Amino acid sequence: MRTAPTILHLDMDAFYASAEQAAKPSLRGKPVVVGGLGPRGVVATASYEARRFGVHSAMPMAQARRLAPNAAYLVPRFSLYRAVSEQVMELLATLSPLVEPLSLDEAFVDLEAGGSADDSASAQAAGKRLRADIHRVTGLTGSVGLAGSKMLAKIASEQAKPDGLLLIEPGTERELLGPLSVRTLPGVGPATGEHLRRAGMTTVADLAEAGEDELVRLVGKAHGTALHHMALGHDDRPVVAERDAKSVSVEDTFDVDLHDRVRVRGEVERLAERCVQRLRAAGRSGRTVVLKVRRFDFSTLTRSETLRGPTDDPAVVREAAARLLESVDTTGGVRLLGVGVSGLADYTQEDLFAQAAAGEREGEAGAAEPGVAEASAAPQGRNEAAEPKPEPEPPAERRWLAGHDVRHARYGAGWVQGSGLGRVTVRFEEPWSHPGRVRTFAVDDPELTPAEPLPLLRPSSPEPGTSPRDGLPGQPDAGCGAKTPCQSS
Repeated sequence: MRTAPTILHLDMDAFYASAEQAAKPSLRGKPVVVGGLGPRGVVATASYEARRFGVHSAMPMAQARRLAPNAAYLVPRFSLYRAVSEQVMELLATLSPLVEPLSLDEAFVDLEAGGSADDSASAQAAGKRLRADIHRVTGLTGSVGLAGSKMLAKIASEQAKPDGLLLIEPGTERELLGPLSVRTLPGVGPATGEHLRRAGMTTVADLAEAGEDELVRLVGKAHGTALHHMALGHDDRPVVAERDAKSVSVEDTFDVDLHDRVRVRGEVERLAERCVQRLRAAGRSGRTVVLKVRRFDFSTLTRSETLRGPTDDPAVVREAAARLLESVDTTGGVRLLGVGVSGLADYTQEDLFAQAAAGEREGEAGAAEPGVAEASAAPQGRNEAAEPKPEPEPPAERRWLAGHDVRHARYGAGWVQGSGLGRVTVRFEEPWSHPGRVRTFAVDDPELTPAEPLPLLRPSSPEPGTSPRDGLPGQPDAGCGAKTPCQSS
């Protein structure tokens, strides 16, 4: 334990939902729920407006819809959340070289190591400055806890929510912790909490009074000892700078169990492509490919294959994942699939055999094409019984996910409110505009295309005679904005 509250914990407020409200003027002040929208989806984040109805993270989406039927239900946009998270983490790095991210929206900072604070007054000033900087750079709010240990700093930020700051003076830990629920302490989940309740312990003060021996008897040596130390406010864990990721993975849960083996393989190949995209975005490669399959009965199987060297070749990862799938029985149905790459490295060792095999397959495919051309160019006098040219497959129908960004050739930037029955409904607005107008299109409207998320704050004022959006790749001027706002529907 430190003698000064120089450990800071930042937790962004309802991060995903707040980012969506900042990006969508029509949703500000309204209940917003972000997560998987299928029958098996769960809530990732709920805005504070939605929480008033009892909606919370990890709740089944079906239950959330019953509690808040009029809320806006959106699919996550992780590219936006990662971009905002990077801005926040850059601000934390100005305070100290010791920043320990826990997730996209949460991190510990050792203020003392960065010379940002050495007592209560300087720590509080650093926390206030950080919150102001986050709001200035991102437009969002975060809550800050300051204490002499990581455990207490995290508890402080939770109590400061939303949009607050709480500093716990060293020496007051027992007084603050005593009346809190045992579930407040790290590692006390529903099962342990119920076990302690049956033993008559519901508050942290009860744990402190029970003593270490009694807690060891109830929950075991390691857990009991740790609980007693935490109940007394003791936590000597240091802030550890960001560690390298050990793996990169993606997974999907399906609304309906997949039984078609061809469809399952197609989903695995698609996940492998997404995994490699994420791997390359991180500038990494990996040598172990991992396949995760959750079957109809909730049994989860994992299979892995280690390559001869690190790779970021999508063909290599895709084929390894497909080979792993061959060893898994999926006849009963599949509810979840995942593909990951571990054993990460900063370099790539080309898999010559895999590439050669891929080249041979491409060569075979290329050699078949002239044959088709020759058959189609054969003299009309030849026997017409030759095999007919296969009909081209129709293009796959585009999926319009609720909340995702789109752009229309005439109406500019917008986001998907919903889709179905061959139609897609779009609200046209930007983060810096007034609430926009709603329009409906055919799902295959050629003028409507997916788009990248816009920044949450309007870019700086441009030079005279230029568009306020000039210099942002792939983001041409919209038909409405702050100077020419869309009309409300």
